[in-house]
Amino acid sequence: MGKDYYKILGVERSASEDDIKKAYRKLALKWHPDRNPSNVKQAEEKFKEISEAYEVLMDKNKRAVFDQYGEEGLKGVPPEGAPGGPGGMPGGMPGGMPGGFAGFPGGGMPGGFSFRTGGGGGGGFQPRNADDIFREFFGGRSPFGGMGTGMGGMRGGGGMPGGMGGFSFAGSDEEGDEGHGGFGGFPGMGGMGGMPRQARGPRKPPAIERGFMCSLEELYTGCTKKMKITKNLQDASGASMPAEKILTINVKPGWKDGTKITFEKEGDERPGQEAADLVFVLKEKPHPRFKREGSNLFVTQNITLKQALTQPTLEVATLDNRTIRVPMTGVITPTTKHVIHGEGMPHQKNPSQKGDLVVNFNIQFPSSLTPQQREAVKTCLP
Repeated sequence: MGKDYYKILGVERSASEDDIKKAYRKLALKWHPDRNPSNVKQAEEKFKEISEAYEVLMDKNKRAVFDQYGEEGLKGVPPEGAPGGPGGMPGGMPGGMPGGFAGFPGGGMPGGFSFRTGGGGGGGFQPRNADDIFREFFGGRSPFGGMGTGMGGMRGGGGMPGGMGGFSFAGSDEEGDEGHGGFGGFPGMGGMGGMPRQARGPRKPPAIERGFMCSLEELYTGCTKKMKITKNLQDASGASMPAEKILTINVKPGWKDGTKITFEKEGDERPGQEAADLVFVLKEKPHPRFKREGSNLFVTQNITLKQALTQPTLEVATLDNRTIRVPMTGVITPTTKHVIHGEGMPHQKNPSQKGDLVVNFNIQFPSSLTPQQREAVKTCLP
């Protein structure tokens, strides 16, 4: 079950923007990692969660999608039973939301797909950097005083002459009242200007994964897939602009379901973080005749009872539309398996070598026999 953003902020579903802002201010100040030096890991998780909830509920479009489909729908994994629609993921939200993956249709390109890499709907809302939201909310200044967001600044106090000195963390209470000291610190230090926490580098968001389909024939011979993506780029002024790009995937013979192809930093560009990696995951289409297990192929051949008892050779069609004549010795029974070596799928690591084609048999019995035929069968069979 997905996150409940209303519960995270402690507000009702009917909460106004002012209610959401008050709740965010209180919780963001309470759980900011700089105010929780003894429990930074938990504080960072809570801080991210609070920021994500605030970002969604303050955006009318995202909030509307969340109200109807929950977190799964917002992030491009609609709950079972959600209506499908063009431009979204299969079974997804109608039309998707701007900035999301546009979905699996080919985008007007033969053999290709069209995606959007951003966060915001139809294929994957990606939360913004929590520190960026925090800075914007407080107008770029630190609500903790001192040397700005980061550590909030550690300010030395006057005090005991010649003393070791100490640090004072200027904080704020849970309701957002500024100016209350967080840590009293040691006297002394002669007014040392402070020691801010080492600046954090740009954060890299989780990779964005999307599937693409290949038929068994395409995986047998290899093929090329063209992926048309739309992502947001930032210009020198920091403004965001959409840009289209074609990504090429050279599918090699023998690739298997679940093979992943990574395009580094092909996601949206956002302030304060690196662009996410874009990962395409191969999905193998079911085949009407052949079943794949590793590098082996399995096929069921329909034959008559007469063929099962008397046919000296059988013709078997391969995946690449060749016909192989298979010599048969003895009687074919329902449990008979015939293995044709080297006629399966190419090995992924060595495509020049192939697995086996395993032929099973479905013997079709006659629906009726004439009295003469019955007597003939009795005469022929032991």
